[in-house]
Amino acid sequence: MSTPLRLKIAIHNYAHTIALTQGAVTIQGVDPEYIKVDPIIAAFRRMVRDLEFDVCELAPMTYLIAKAYGSPFTALPIFVMRRFHHGGLVCRDDAGIKVPKDLEGKKVGVRAYSVTTGVWTRGILANEYGVDNSKVTWVVDDEEHVAQMPLPKNVIHAPEGKSLVKLMESGEIQAGFNARAGIGREGAPKAGWEDKQQVAAPVYNELFPNAAQLEADWFKRTGVYPMHGLIVVKDALLAQHPWLAKSIYDAFLQAKNQYVAGLRAGKVSTADDKKYAGFMPLVGDPLPYGVKDNLASINCMIEYTHQQGMIPNRFKAEEVFVNL
Repeated sequence: MSTPLRLKIAIHNYAHTIALTQGAVTIQGVDPEYIKVDPIIAAFRRMVRDLEFDVCELAPMTYLIAKAYGSPFTALPIFVMRRFHHGGLVCRDDAGIKVPKDLEGKKVGVRAYSVTTGVWTRGILANEYGVDNSKVTWVVDDEEHVAQMPLPKNVIHAPEGKSLVKLMESGEIQAGFNARAGIGREGAPKAGWEDKQQVAAPVYNELFPNAAQLEADWFKRTGVYPMHGLIVVKDALLAQHPWLAKSIYDAFLQAKNQYVAGLRAGKVSTADDKKYAGFMPLVGDPLPYGVKDNLASINCMIEYTHQQGMIPNRFKAEEVFVNL
């Protein structure tokens, strides 16, 4: 490792990764070229379709689907974004949706069928509340990152020229996901929908108005803490440089541990800081890395993705994560 390995790396500047991108924490043996992609989700498609980066953040369900279709990269158990998923699915007042089963027979908007929020929430609806997701019409208005993935028959595209926000306003869909899983921008009001032309967004009811309590109860019962982002590395690099996976992992872990130590010391200012600090009494480390500490969540993620027809077989954790 006398000559550092030059790698193109696409990750978001989270508070727990910025020490890497700014050079305060280094990856041993690596000379990184950090590529800024804003929003980071734009990097996902570039990676799964064109293998543009050597190391890249990916949405976990996008990764599982890409892996199932032969993409030549493998994940490290570095989970750079976490949140729960009972909240964020909102319904029109006149839709007659009072309990989860009422979604059956309705049209529900989501940016893409494989978007992470949609997969986690549909899994919860089916496995915790008995919703038959095949009886829900899922209305999408974006491409799937992995183009080879076939869509179920109950997934339809929004009509040309109609956004999900307008379909919700007109009642052509009766429910949908807010923020980036649906039609709003990141940071949109929790129970509101907005687009670029809209100043005051209509406010809709949450399917689960007591989402935070349900999420806490679910975590205590299942141990599942949903992940929203992970890190992949090209297989050729992992094979050629056996030290690389641990070197990357150790650097990400160091940067994350510094951030979490700051949270524990009361350094809380941004919305993400408040989110993760708020999770700490429930989950402990709000950004746990490694397979062992995340096995329940990994297995649940795989199960939900398979149940919803996006991967043909259930992976084992060791098939999709580098053994560190």
